[in-house]
Amino acid sequence: MKIRAPGLDGFLGYGAAHGIRLWMSMMRYTAHVENEFTDPLLGVGGPKIYVIWHESILAPIYLRAHCRIAILISRHRDADVLASVARHAGFGCVRGSTNNGGSEALRELSDYSRENHIVFTPDGPRGPRRVMAPGPVILAMRTGLPIVPIAMGYQKAWRMKTWDRFALPKPFSNVYFWMGSELFLKNRSDQATLDRDEVEEARKWVESELNRCTDSAEAWAAGQLTPPTSKRVYRDFNRGPIAPRSESIQSAA
Repeated sequence: MKIRAPGLDGFLGYGAAHGIRLWMSMMRYTAHVENEFTDPLLGVGGPKIYVIWHESILAPIYLRAHCRIAILISRHRDADVLASVARHAGFGCVRGSTNNGGSEALRELSDYSRENHIVFTPDGPRGPRRVMAPGPVILAMRTGLPIVPIAMGYQKAWRMKTWDRFALPKPFSNVYFWMGSELFLKNRSDQATLDRDEVEEARKWVESELNRCTDSAEAWAAGQLTPPTSKRVYRDFNRGPIAPRSESIQSAA
C-alpha cells in the first residue's frame, strides 16, 4: 500500500513544474502556424479544443502556460502529482478519462470550455500510441468548438522506453512546433445520444489531421520539409500568474 505524507503531491508537483520550465528553456523553438488566430497566447476567436500526442506534451506546457487552458488528467491516485504539476505550471485540470468517469469529466469540460481552452492528449494515458480516443470529438460535437491539432518535431531527443516513446528534447537542440487549422465538426448539442458512426468518422478525420501535422513537424526537424512560413516562438515571461477560471475542477467520484 502506498502512503504519502500530506502535501507531498503539491511539493513534488511544484518541483517538477519548475524542473520542466528550466529544462525546456534550453531549447530553441520555431513554429509554423496554419492559422495564427489559433494560438491561445493571442486570446482571440473564443475557446478551442487542442489535441497533441501524449509523447509531446512538454513543449506546450512550457510555451503556453497561463493562457486559460485546462488539461484532462486521469482520476487515478498515481496521477495526483501530474495534476499538481499542471496547476503549478499554469494550467487548470479536469480529472477523468474517456474510459473511467468519462461522462462526468466531459460534462465538466463542457462547462469549463464556455470561457477557456481545453487540451487533450487523446492517446493517453495508456495508448495505443498515436491512436485517438473519441473524447475530444464528442466534446467538440456537444459544444460546437473547433479542434486544433498541435504537433512537435525534435531535432535531437531522448525517447523513453514507454508505450508512447515519450520525447525528452536534448539541451540546446531545436524544437519544431506545427499548429494545424481549426477543424469544425457537426454540432450535435441537441442530441441526447450521438451517432456512433458519425463520431467514429470524425474521430478518424481528426486523428489523420493530427498525424499529418506530426509527420510534417518531424520531417521539418529532419530537414526534409520547409513550411511556407515560420517564426521563432518563446515563452511569454511577462505574463503574470493568471490562473484559469478554476485551478482544479474534479469530476464527481
